[in-house]
Amino acid sequence: MPSMTTTTSIVPGDVCLARIPFTSGEADKVRPVVVLWLDGLDCVVCAVTTARPRGPRDLLLEDWESEGLVRPSTCRLGRLNTMEQKLLTRRIGRLTDADARAVLGLWRRHIRPAWHPGTT
Repeated sequence: MPSMTTTTSIVPGDVCLARIPFTSGEADKVRPVVVLWLDGLDCVVCAVTTARPRGPRDLLLEDWESEGLVRPSTCRLGRLNTMEQKLLTRRIGRLTDADARAVLGLWRRHIRPAWHPGTT
C-alpha cells in the first residue's frame, strides 16, 4: 500500500490510516491512528480501536463520524507507536476540538513514567 505523498501535510490531531507492523516484522495491518506529535520524519501515534474503553488511558471518541471513522471508536493512549511518517497511508479526518481537548486532558492526567530515579 502506498504511503501519503510528501505534499500532504500531517499535523498532530490528524486521524490517519497507518501500516502497523506486527512484532515479527513479517507483515503489517492497516489500522486507524491519531497523530500525537511529529519528530522529523517520524511521528508518535496512538491506536484507535472499535473496542470499548477498558482502562483510564482509553477515551471513547464522541465525534468519531466527523473524524472520518466508520464505527464508534476508542483512542488508546496506552498504545503508543513511534513510526516513520511514510507508514501513514491516508489522512481520513481530524479530531474535533472537543475530542482533542479530551485527549489532551487524559494525557495530562494519566501519561507519565512509572519509575523514579533512585528506585529499582
